[in-house]
Amino acid sequence: MSGAQWWLATLGRTVVWARLQVREAGTAEVFDSDGKTLPYDSEDTARAALMDAEFVALDGMDEEDAAERGFTLAELTPPQGEGDEALRRQMVRQLPRPH
Repeated sequence: MSGAQWWLATLGRTVVWARLQVREAGTAEVFDSDGKTLPYDSEDTARAALMDAEFVALDGMDEEDAAERGFTLAELTPPQGEGDEALRRQMVRQLPRPH
C-alpha cells in the first residue's frame, strides 16, 4: 500500500481528518473520522468523494490556505499512532483558540 495521504475538513476550530491510502491493485481506502474504512474502486473516486465532503488534501495546502480556514500549517498535524484504533481517537480535534 502506498503512503497515507491526509485530508482535512474544518468547522471553526474543529479539524476532521481522513486518511486516503491507495492499494497495490489501484483501489483505494479512506479511513474516516468514525473509524470506518471505506473502499473505493480508484484513487480518483476516493479523492472525488473527499472533495464532495469538503475535505482538502493537507499536502496541497500552503500557509495562505490554512489562514483562510483560521489556522496555521503548524497546527495541522495529522493523527499519529500504531493502528487504526489509536488514530481513530485523534480523527476529530478541537484546536485551542489563538492568543
